[in-house]
Amino acid sequence: MRSPKLAALELKRFGRGKLPRAALAALLLLPLLYGALYLWSFWDPYGKLDKIPVALVNSDTGATVKGDRLTAGDDISGKLLDSKTFDWHRTSAAEARKGVANGTYYLSLTVPSDFSRQIATSSGNSPETGALKVRTNDANNYIVGQISRSVFSEVRAAASTKASRGFYDNIFISFADIHGETEKAAKSADKLGKGIGKAKKGADDLAEGLAKAKKGSRDLKSGLGTLYKGSGTLKAGAGGVADGTQSLSDKVNDVAAKVRPFLREHGKEIGDVSQLVADASRKASDSLDTLPETTATAATKARKASDDLAADYRTRCEGAVPADPDCPALKKSVAAADIAADVAEDVNKLVQDHTTQLDALGGHLDDLHDQALWLARNAPHLGTDLDTAVRKVNALNSGAQKVAKGAGTLHTGLSTAKTGASDLDSGVGKARGGADTLGGGMFRLVDGSGKLSGGLHDGADKIPDYGKQDRDARTEVMADPVRLVNQALHKAPNYGTGFAPYFIPLSLWVGAMVAYMLIQPLNKRALAVGASSWRIAFAGWLPVAAIGVFQTLALMAVLHWAIGLQMARAAGTLGFLMLVTACFAAIVQWLNARFGPAGRILVLALLMLQLTSAGGTYPVQTSPRFFNAIHPFLPMTYVVDGLRRLITGGGLGPVWLACGVLLGFGVAALALTAWSARRRQVWSVDRLHPELSL
Repeated sequence: MRSPKLAALELKRFGRGKLPRAALAALLLLPLLYGALYLWSFWDPYGKLDKIPVALVNSDTGATVKGDRLTAGDDISGKLLDSKTFDWHRTSAAEARKGVANGTYYLSLTVPSDFSRQIATSSGNSPETGALKVRTNDANNYIVGQISRSVFSEVRAAASTKASRGFYDNIFISFADIHGETEKAAKSADKLGKGIGKAKKGADDLAEGLAKAKKGSRDLKSGLGTLYKGSGTLKAGAGGVADGTQSLSDKVNDVAAKVRPFLREHGKEIGDVSQLVADASRKASDSLDTLPETTATAATKARKASDDLAADYRTRCEGAVPADPDCPALKKSVAAADIAADVAEDVNKLVQDHTTQLDALGGHLDDLHDQALWLARNAPHLGTDLDTAVRKVNALNSGAQKVAKGAGTLHTGLSTAKTGASDLDSGVGKARGGADTLGGGMFRLVDGSGKLSGGLHDGADKIPDYGKQDRDARTEVMADPVRLVNQALHKAPNYGTGFAPYFIPLSLWVGAMVAYMLIQPLNKRALAVGASSWRIAFAGWLPVAAIGVFQTLALMAVLHWAIGLQMARAAGTLGFLMLVTACFAAIVQWLNARFGPAGRILVLALLMLQLTSAGGTYPVQTSPRFFNAIHPFLPMTYVVDGLRRLITGGGLGPVWLACGVLLGFGVAALALTAWSARRRQVWSVDRLHPELSL
């Protein structure tokens, strides 16, 4: 007898009574208990979250920001109530806490009393973080807690975005303020550069004036040195003359009475001596003639140099330009120049004040010269005129003493003037060096101020100055710079559609498993008559495969028309499931045929392994290593992947791979069943007395 007839005979057994027919009907509808009921109960839980009671506590008291009232808690509460995400219930904090604890509410969301104030600080100097408080109780339901974390993450992000707007708006306003202040600083730097330019010109003029002052002070020093040397000569000469006249007067007075005869005898010698006196007095008179002019010139030059130096000091150190570091040294030079000028003027005053005396001294020298000359001429007659001569000699001596005293005073004054002129020349030299240094520093300062001005202008151009419209646009972007744009390829419309590829093969496996509890995997009659092992294997497989076709049609009809499962490829899904049920029937048949009663336990164990390693709920990569290891070697792995592409859409590569794997598993299982049938045709002690029977 051929396999189809054997299969038909096996199915006829279910038509011989009410119970067999009821069993067959139950067998056909059994996958609905696993597939349709499971998917129906989990079909769209996320679409009915508005039925989950949740407590909302708004304790926010609000805040005032720049004159405007901020009520962030009311805003968030209003949006949550309008969103219908959950079944929100406004409660107090105590009621919410009690409700979450006893299960009245699945969770609670609390807006604290200072929430608006903390949000307002985001635009101030000391920003704080606002905190929304979520209270969950996994003892009520763990999944609701997971869902709430996702929902409240979006609530937190929206609140954070609103708080960030005030903070970034304050930053952009600060940019505008910095831009304006930088422009003011750039203009001030321009004015500073102009002032420094004028100061540099003044420094150059100072250096030039000090150069001239240095030349004048050098001339003054040289002139006073020459004058001092001449006064020394004058002092020595006048002293010599005074000594000579004193000696002459003493001798004349002492020997007046004695010399009369001598004068008569030595008139010529007396004439020669008088001639010498006349020559000496002429030289002294000539020196006195140039003395007032020389001291006046020196005093004028010294005072001019002092005034020039003082004027430069006032320009550099007492004006609007910042004080120069060389001002202290320059001030000392001004003081030294002033002292030297005073000394020169004192000397000149001394000379000018004694002009009459000098004139008188000059007159005395002229008189001395005339008298000495007269004496030289009249020496031969001195004896006769001795008395007159004695009186004139005494007068000459008196004048010579006065000249010697005046020459000493002049020499001392010129010594002081010479020292002052030397100090003046040294101070002017230092001042000139400081002026040169100042000129170099002012040059660098001019260059630096130019760079400062240019840098401030460039900086002002680079600092943004946003208007209100532009600022609002940028604040909006920076407060929420990244937006999530979801693009789901072949999106499943609901939770049930996403899990259908997992529950459908589960129900078909259970259908095959229960079918072989009622139908023999190997026909005993065929075994007894020694039929072909392949024919026996097909005869046991065909009834269950046929039942599996009806199970598949019934299950998919209910899922599609009753529950609402939409398939991207409906015909392909049905054809693929026919192959799935045929493969599952072959595997379950072999386990029952090969292991007998123990095979039913193996069928259940294999189902558990497939469910845990197929990746039907969470990605298999999140499972322990054992399930990752067996994942590629079990048929339900490929069934789940193929059904996902057939139901929700996508490339058919996994479908064709699944078809090849299922064909391989089915053929291999039938071959093993045929081999088991061959073995069952040989009787043994174990078959006559089995260790386990169910």
